[in-house]
Amino acid sequence: MTLFRTIVLLAALVGFGAGVVLTVVQQFGTQPLIVKAEVFEQARSEASAPKPHDHEPSGAHDHLAASAADVAAAEAHEHGGGDEWAPADGAERFLWTLAANVVSGVGFALLLVAASELKGGLTSWREGLFWGLAGFAVFTLAPSIGLPPEAPGVEGAPLMDRQVWWIGTAVATAAGLALLAYGRSALAALGAIVLIAAPHVIGAPQATEAPAIPRDLEHDFVVAVTVTGFVFWAAIGVLAGALRGRFAAA
Repeated sequence: MTLFRTIVLLAALVGFGAGVVLTVVQQFGTQPLIVKAEVFEQARSEASAPKPHDHEPSGAHDHLAASAADVAAAEAHEHGGGDEWAPADGAERFLWTLAANVVSGVGFALLLVAASELKGGLTSWREGLFWGLAGFAVFTLAPSIGLPPEAPGVEGAPLMDRQVWWIGTAVATAAGLALLAYGRSALAALGAIVLIAAPHVIGAPQATEAPAIPRDLEHDFVVAVTVTGFVFWAAIGVLAGALRGRFAAA
């Protein structure tokens, strides 16, 4: 079996398994919090919606209605469409969540497996767990320090600014961990510390608008996402390490 085929098939299996694990954990962790946050988000949207006044002439009322329509159209254009579609609660929402998690799992598993193959491949589930924890640090823990996960009703900084900082943080953290793990000098260790700390010294872009949800709910959501992220990456690492030997023997 060629190395490329091994990497792809292993990543597909690992990503599917990790996606299923993540989806199940989310049903008891983040999903109930998202439902609560959506209630506050909807309440703020309704409170901020323009309301007609009974004493206004019909012309003024029509003008306000047209202005609101213009605002809605502009917002829809900005976000790339009209009414935002969302899956219905229940089985439909569960299946779409599962599909998204499996796709994410396959993508992240592909990164982990490919990177580990550069070091000779995983030899056990314990070694896979080590790589999974590194992935958790790179893609979940480090970015969350500056940009905590956002629940519905929490407005973040501009999307492009957040994406640039998130990618830079992930790359710098991965490079720093690699230097710590494989560097053999004090200079390498110093460079690792600088790389890991640099994004946080620069600082992440911050939102200026107060969240629509209570602070305790926002805090619980951040904790839940971090815990589920840990489980997700641990599952990727353990599955990759456990299955790699079977593929190597095939």
